[in-house]
Amino acid sequence: MRSTFHGLETARRSLFTQTAALYTTGHNVANANTTGYSRQIVNMTASQSMEAYGLIRSTVPGQMGSGVEFTSITRVREKFLDDQYRNENKSFGDYSIRQDTLEKLETIVNEPSESGVRTVIANFFNAWSELSKSPENADGRKIVREQALALTDALNHTAKQLSDLKNDLTENVDIRAGEINSRLHGIAQLNRSIAKLEGLGDNANDLRDQRDQLADELSKMINITVTEQSDGYKIDMGGTELVAGFDEPAPVTGETLTDAVASGDLNSGEVYGMILSRDTYVQGYINDLDRLANTLANGDIEVTLPKGSVIPEGTTLTNSDGSTTLYSGSVSSRTLSGDTKVVLKGLNALHQLGYNTSSTPTGLPFFTNADGSTGTITAASITLNKQIADNPTKISASMRVNDDGTLIEGNNSLSVLFSQARDMRFNFGSAGDPNLNTVDAYFRSIAGQLGVQSEEAIRQMNNSKGLVDQIDGRRQSVSGVSLDEEMSNMIKFQHAYNAAARNMTMIDEMLDKVINGMGVVGR
Repeated sequence: MRSTFHGLETARRSLFTQTAALYTTGHNVANANTTGYSRQIVNMTASQSMEAYGLIRSTVPGQMGSGVEFTSITRVREKFLDDQYRNENKSFGDYSIRQDTLEKLETIVNEPSESGVRTVIANFFNAWSELSKSPENADGRKIVREQALALTDALNHTAKQLSDLKNDLTENVDIRAGEINSRLHGIAQLNRSIAKLEGLGDNANDLRDQRDQLADELSKMINITVTEQSDGYKIDMGGTELVAGFDEPAPVTGETLTDAVASGDLNSGEVYGMILSRDTYVQGYINDLDRLANTLANGDIEVTLPKGSVIPEGTTLTNSDGSTTLYSGSVSSRTLSGDTKVVLKGLNALHQLGYNTSSTPTGLPFFTNADGSTGTITAASITLNKQIADNPTKISASMRVNDDGTLIEGNNSLSVLFSQARDMRFNFGSAGDPNLNTVDAYFRSIAGQLGVQSEEAIRQMNNSKGLVDQIDGRRQSVSGVSLDEEMSNMIKFQHAYNAAARNMTMIDEMLDKVINGMGVVGR
């Protein structure tokens, strides 16, 4: 025969189970806006049916139900969607950094505009054109000096901005390394905490959410593979193990991340985008700008020297066929008998063929490095020759002198050649791999290449962001908290609780009748 109090136990189990469901619903509602939170559900099951105690099997048909109980509280999560999200998130992180860097590069290059490098280059050649109209005029030389200084300042400033951007990217890689270490440390700690809780038979739902949130954040920074093992998450970056189980992870640094890019282990994510942007985009444009500055000053340029030009004493010129000619001796022996096509080393060599109005009319190198040397010149170091900057009369405009070596005033042959240099083709490549182009066309190609790269990065970023948003939407439809659903659950569980309480009241009244209302005859 079953116990008289069997119904009380059934009602009690129902009250406890519905209470757990209501509390879990409240937990879901409270975390509706918590990043990384997964909704939780109470898994209910009918408790084991009971056979009435007795020496022999009861003759009552069937088994008597004993109510409901909950076996676990679990979170709703799909690993497949998590893996998809992290796989796309790394691409989004990569392209977002590339797009951001290229956008900054576009701001630095600032083309087309009225204040960019192309404009100051055009102004520089225009100044030479003005000087050619009155080569004996001191004002014309001052304008050439100022425009040359504006040109070198523009290149210096652009080079500094590129260098600052490169340094910023390096610092950001170091900052990201610190953030990666923080998250790896957190995952190792959570592996330990989850193992302790679940070793007691519980589900560490909230801790698992925190661990997945850290993995999601990592997936945007670097490419990771997440594997769940008996001792927790194992995180790999390519072939490099970052954290496994309870062991404290080895710290990563900016250097190790750079090495990982070289080895191929790091091939996506924000950090990869930073290193790629720094070493490919920014360094590439630094190289392009350096090549522009050095080619302008020292690069090969084919020039036709006009008939009657007097080549300075001791000058060796390279002819267009590659042969060389040494010009030495009297003025007449150094005077060209006809137009002569030669290959010069940039505007420096061209300027050295001329004569100026100073007390020492010999031509000087026009551009130098900041230290005064004329070796390889970069955009960061290029400057106007200090002697010219201090004394613009040392700007040469003429290529003719009298027999006694004195300047023939009014001759503008060199200033004309300088003004024509804007349309001359410099060799921006090498002797074996020439790249002949005008200065303006070369810089225009740099700006054009930047525009194409930026457009492509924007397209890729938008595509990857669309995929991330789509997958996250699917993930939220599974794991996210729907307040409408939780409200309906709350009403459902509340009514179940009320019904269980009413059931207990009914049993209480029934027992009251048995205990207090029966067997009172004769009192």
